[in-house]
Amino acid sequence: MTDRTPSPAPSLAPLLSEEGQALLAALRDHDPAQELALATRLRRDHPAELVSAALAQARLRQRAVAKFGERDAYRMYFTPHGVEQATRTSVAAHRAGRFRDIGLRDAGPARITDLCCGVGGDAIELARAGFAVTAVDRDAVTCEIAALNVRTLAPDAPPATVVRADVMTYDLAAAPAPDALFIDPARRGGRGRIFDPEAYSPPLSWAVEAVRAVGAGGIKIAPGIPHELVPDDFEAEWISDGGDVKEAVLWHHATGPGPGSGPGAITPGARRATLLPAGLTLTGRGLPDPPVRKVGRYLYEPDGAVIRAHLVAEVADELDGGLIDETIAYITADERRPTPYAVAYEITDELPFNLKRLKALLRERGVGILTVKKRGSPVEPEELRRRMKLQGRESATVFLTRVAGAPTMLLGRPA
Repeated sequence: MTDRTPSPAPSLAPLLSEEGQALLAALRDHDPAQELALATRLRRDHPAELVSAALAQARLRQRAVAKFGERDAYRMYFTPHGVEQATRTSVAAHRAGRFRDIGLRDAGPARITDLCCGVGGDAIELARAGFAVTAVDRDAVTCEIAALNVRTLAPDAPPATVVRADVMTYDLAAAPAPDALFIDPARRGGRGRIFDPEAYSPPLSWAVEAVRAVGAGGIKIAPGIPHELVPDDFEAEWISDGGDVKEAVLWHHATGPGPGSGPGAITPGARRATLLPAGLTLTGRGLPDPPVRKVGRYLYEPDGAVIRAHLVAEVADELDGGLIDETIAYITADERRPTPYAVAYEITDELPFNLKRLKALLRERGVGILTVKKRGSPVEPEELRRRMKLQGRESATVFLTRVAGAPTMLLGRPA
């Protein structure tokens, strides 16, 4: 790996020593609740600076397991911001697969420049997929960490480069020029999440023009982006993992799908929802909104990526179903049909919203375990469970929602 970053930053350098590596190994499974006593004991035999750095890194690695898995997380280095903002391995690997499907070049490893690379989560998977990666970030410690992480986790990949630079002034035309860009703008500021794409760092409009100039690439964005902000020459993909929506990506390829392009080839103007870990993808067909109909025997809760991608109509068409309300993304049908894009529930009761009546019904049926789902209702699930004072061995699911505009409770169970 070529690393244009400065020499190791003081906060990380102690950990790279033999003593630091031994401490990190010993702290792998430590209990953060016992850190004060542990730190006091360790400082008897090790420098205080090293003990503090090792404990901080051990905590970050434990947090990172949820995104990277134990095998990778305990070999990586992190910053607090890096753990929070890093892409989980499953999503980054899916994205790397889509870059493969584009067909960037016929000979030799394609070059991808990863702007705002952070601790290297995406750079690792791009390198593992066989791309020659240039990772760019403006923070010195982050660059050093990214270089270490890629070098450790993708040792057999094509040569990678880490560059410390401001992405907005970095010369993308400098040799070797990239075949594609991946841009992950910062979407958090001092006051928390940033919802305006033009307040991203760099702004979305800058990222869009940068990808257009190169000719191919992807831009990671918040899943709540309004659809009208998606450029016509980009495809938008919403990704969920284990049922939770993780992010959205804007994809662009100037030449479009070509011969030999895989299932992930980019289609300008398309909307798709991808469900991980299965890797299933639903693509929009431009269907009109489903009709509103009375509640049938089954209720389907679409995956969050399906909802965000505005593809509920495609799932409803597959299920021969309709909506329970024109503003609520629940699908109802009389027959149960298998679909990976929604979870099915069998509905036993449809009641006007009345918590006293719900409490009596649950007590009558001996329900002690209640799953509360809501859409279009102000009631908080924890508050509802507290007020129900549940007792019994039976379980049930209640949907607090609207049916044809009226506040309604639907009681049922997973089908």
